[in-house]
Amino acid sequence: MILRLSFPLVFSLLATSVQAASIAMEDQSQLQTPAAVSHAQYFQPPAESELPNNAYGKMVRDGYALFVDTKRMAPNFVGNGLNCSNCHLGQGRVANSAPLWGAYPMYPAYRQKNDKVNTFAERLQGCFQFSMNGGTPPTADSKEITALSVYAYWLASKAPLGVELPGRGYPEVAKPAQGYDIARGEQVFKAQCAVCHGDTGQGQKLGQDYVMPPLWGKDSYNWGAGMHRINTAASFIKHNMPLGKPGTLSDQQAWDVAAFVNKHERPQDPRLVEGSIEKTRDKFHANDGVNLYGQTLDGVLIGQGIR
Repeated sequence: MILRLSFPLVFSLLATSVQAASIAMEDQSQLQTPAAVSHAQYFQPPAESELPNNAYGKMVRDGYALFVDTKRMAPNFVGNGLNCSNCHLGQGRVANSAPLWGAYPMYPAYRQKNDKVNTFAERLQGCFQFSMNGGTPPTADSKEITALSVYAYWLASKAPLGVELPGRGYPEVAKPAQGYDIARGEQVFKAQCAVCHGDTGQGQKLGQDYVMPPLWGKDSYNWGAGMHRINTAASFIKHNMPLGKPGTLSDQQAWDVAAFVNKHERPQDPRLVEGSIEKTRDKFHANDGVNLYGQTLDGVLIGQGIR
């Protein structure tokens, strides 16, 4: 399993500003799509060659740069070692990897997570708060949210509004009849994931930057992120991992390895209620898919968080 980091390694960037000119946009308009559905059945986002050479085109490139190099370009809003492109592969273009072209046209939308109708900007703020463990997210009118929104709009600019397109999100993988088994998942991890993510899920670095992201620990997504749900992680894994070989794991293997990954500690849920894991589970996790937060495994309470 690899949550891919897809940005070019350009180390001369200023971390405090969005400078798209420093990060070349790779033309991935001909990306191979998963075999389960033919290429023609998936929406095809525009190619970089279609971008106008004006302020709009520059803003799209700014959003792209921030999307693939989030950690270094928005350091005030990223508290771990991840980038947007780790969970939305191929620059946010790839079907079945929560592509931006499948997300943008579906907002505004009600989200059970915060029990309100969310704008797309609010959805992005949630990503910064939970998946990026970034604390207080950028404001809705910030340069970061604006640039990411414009990039997503461009990828979806030829898509129909309010239509749930094939390949949107991570298509659900139903829980196997046997449920999940963490011990089996550890074996899948060792055989399929550790080569890229490390034996202890620590990821791989080149200098100070992750080229393969950590799956748990202080630099991974926190306990409030959607990926902490075993069902969500299993769906991502099934359709996208191992990198270059999507769909090769069985549903059972995907659930098992997702459970193994998500039994490990990671940063605390920022919604922690009165310092209580139990109260936080009751309010936010008990009805939020399949997850281990607040449960006890082998005598250890899961969800204590890590710094």
